Amino acid sequence: MTLPAASPPADDPKVLVSTDWLAAHLKDPDLRVLDASWYLPDQGRDAKAEYAQGHIPGARFFDIDDISDSRSSLPHMAPPAEKFISRMRAMGVGDGHQVVVYDGAGLLSAPRVWWTFRLMGKTDVAVLDGGLPKWRAEGREIEDMPPILKDRHMTTTRQNHMVKDVTQVAHSAKLGEAVIVDARSAARFAGEAPEPRPGLRGGHIPGARNVPYGTLLNANGTLKPAAELVEVFKAAGVDLAKPIITSCGSGITAAVLSLALERIGHKNHALYDGSWAEWGMYDDLAVEKGPAR
Repeated sequence: MTLPAASPPADDPKVLVSTDWLAAHLKDPDLRVLDASWYLPDQGRDAKAEYAQGHIPGARFFDIDDISDSRSSLPHMAPPAEKFISRMRAMGVGDGHQVVVYDGAGLLSAPRVWWTFRLMGKTDVAVLDGGLPKWRAEGREIEDMPPILKDRHMTTTRQNHMVKDVTQVAHSAKLGEAVIVDARSAARFAGEAPEPRPGLRGGHIPGARNVPYGTLLNANGTLKPAAELVEVFKAAGVDLAKPIITSCGSGITAAVLSLALERIGHKNHALYDGSWAEWGMYDDLAVEKGPAR
């Protein structure tokens, strides 16, 4: 692939928007804001409680663990289309809406919801750069009242090329058809730090490259400029001319990589939904340890 030479626009309602953009469009009748905050149990934060205490005006709470495939034993797998449609209609989110997703960490779980919308064929969706922390730091309005919800019709067209299962990832790892990029920390990738979920082996998918999602962010939790994102991927040995499969612990921060790839104009990327929560569980799947070679 050839990456675009020009820098992407500061505000792209299909990928990433600034707090200034959201503030200017907050009263738009067809704008829907979603709080997609999510945290690991050991982080000691309650996303729902924090939403109830204060959120961006009009925001609905998108529960990543609830709006998932309840038939799977793996955490927060992508929901079936019918469940996604049902939950979104109940939240008053539907066709013709511009969606902006944020989270309470800055830029952590919101990209997962952005990716979920894209998986369902909805492209008018963007992540709020810097999320709620940046919004609060700028002294912008916060409210603690839930919005009044009105049912809105929604249709979806699932984009199956945007998600990979374990068989497809194993095939790609064996044949080198795509670059597998892991968003976990360097220590977890190398198998030197324990996984937060019990029972998982340490290490990484053979041949994977390591781009810890935090290396794509500025100190204030915003996404780095496109040119810097390209350099981060290249420094990790990622061949941006090839298709890319993003992965992480359970499919959440892999979407930060997906967002960054979209931001730099790399369109041929998919997310391994099961991620290490699945791969690390099965002894018959090969594992490498140590830094990427």
